[in-house]
Amino acid sequence: MRIIGVMAAAFVLAGCASLPQATPEMAEPSGPAPSLAVSGTEAQDLNAPWGLAFTADGASLISERDTGDIWRIAKDGSRTLLATLDDIAADGEGGLLGIAVSPQNPNMLYAYLTTTKDNRVVRATFDADGIGALEPVLSGIPRASIHNGGRIIFGPDEMLYIATGDAGEPDLGQDVTSLGGKVLRVTPDGDVPADNPISDSPVFTLGHRNVQGLVFDDAGRLWASEFGTNIADELNLLTPGGNYGWPIYEGAAGDPDYIDPVAQWSPTSLASPSGIAFVGGDYPAIYVASLRGEVLWQVPIVGDRAGEPQVVDLRLAEGSDSDSVGLGRLRTIEVAPDGSLWVMTNNTDGRGQPRPGDDRIVQVLISTT
Repeated sequence: MRIIGVMAAAFVLAGCASLPQATPEMAEPSGPAPSLAVSGTEAQDLNAPWGLAFTADGASLISERDTGDIWRIAKDGSRTLLATLDDIAADGEGGLLGIAVSPQNPNMLYAYLTTTKDNRVVRATFDADGIGALEPVLSGIPRASIHNGGRIIFGPDEMLYIATGDAGEPDLGQDVTSLGGKVLRVTPDGDVPADNPISDSPVFTLGHRNVQGLVFDDAGRLWASEFGTNIADELNLLTPGGNYGWPIYEGAAGDPDYIDPVAQWSPTSLASPSGIAFVGGDYPAIYVASLRGEVLWQVPIVGDRAGEPQVVDLRLAEGSDSDSVGLGRLRTIEVAPDGSLWVMTNNTDGRGQPRPGDDRIVQVLISTT
């Protein structure tokens, strides 16, 4: 498969992206948007939580970035510390980041973490009582105090997809020999699939600054959220071998050698998107957890295009029924086994303003009436 835009980027200097040159063409949803509301708290008093995964028995697993802790929340709400990973280097945005449970082996947990040398993906067996020894899956991903990526997800093809950042070195996004600034695709054992777009390479897409959200829709397509600088955040529909422009472009460019986002936020104070979730049905939409913007975005999906992103005003009851407050910084969002959304706050990550009970995971119900 052709890798577009790589040669044109060979002599581009870092940090030269400019204001978006184009605007994504917005689609019109076919019906009214559903309403969302916080219905309860699933966990609280968490310390910079980052990853969230559900297990075959209906429990949830939560990773904490700075402590290296992995918690298990049983269906009855009881909480157990499964493990504390000692070999992480929690530095700035690095630490214990995304987690995923293997759909082929429901007792195998995968984790993306930062060490003193690199970012890497590891795995271990687990049960309700603890986690086994870590095994390496993929190492050598560039690390820094910023732009470590960190989201991991299994696809319907049973492959593992890994979101990485440029580690503060923008030109890595266009360097096909680097694992930084990419979305990677490997087998569950960490090998390169034979049908990857670049022969003998785990690179699936390139030209990214810092991807922290990955989700598959019900058609098997992969979507990604991406942090911009202060110019434009992005929601992208990923195509194998596609080049998404960083650092040549940020936001839509209208350049046929690069793939434009389907939606963007300018300036980045509106969003700073991290985790994303897809909900299908009569109103297919991607829900985007927003850190700096401190809101949840609802982005309707119409074919391969997006509708105008809409702010969902999630409120947390505080005191009397008439008192409510916003959730603050939002890191992760996942669809729970019962179809509700679980939304994770990140007010204790060093950039927020924690309130009593932070950080927490809340359940959000979707209503079409």
